[in-house]
Amino acid sequence: MTDLLAEYDAHLGSEPPTGVTLRRLTVPEEMRAALDMQDAVFGGTPRAQRMLREILTRQSNGENVELWAAETNGRIVSAGRIDPIAGTAFAGIWGGATLTPYRGRGIYRALTAARVRSAMSHGARWIHSDSTEFSRPILERAGLMRITGTVPWTWQRPAR
Repeated sequence: MTDLLAEYDAHLGSEPPTGVTLRRLTVPEEMRAALDMQDAVFGGTPRAQRMLREILTRQSNGENVELWAAETNGRIVSAGRIDPIAGTAFAGIWGGATLTPYRGRGIYRALTAARVRSAMSHGARWIHSDSTEFSRPILERAGLMRITGTVPWTWQRPAR
């Protein structure tokens, strides 16, 4: 994983390709569909139900965490969230994923720009991402710079 950071003080533009719609998801069923799509892209242990509970809880606590999706023909083909950090000028871009047949079309780049614009509307100037090597080149072209690397893993207490 690569940690990336950028400061934005101007409009970040990137329009989605023809036939693709970007929007913030607000209905739990739509959010779950986007999170299920991310699970399919990332593989491994399904996290959709846990993430949906976390996002809805954080939103009900007044946090501006948002889940965004790119759709074509009514199908969610890319999704990711933006997490503005309350009381700061920082926001994180997390969970960006695009279905394989839809990659290489500028969808993820446009979805990233929409999330950054939304975070900026909440006062964010600095955008952080802990990206995979798939997202890193796209995010670097959007102005984020590598600041460090990480090795993600989950520790579990040994059974007794």
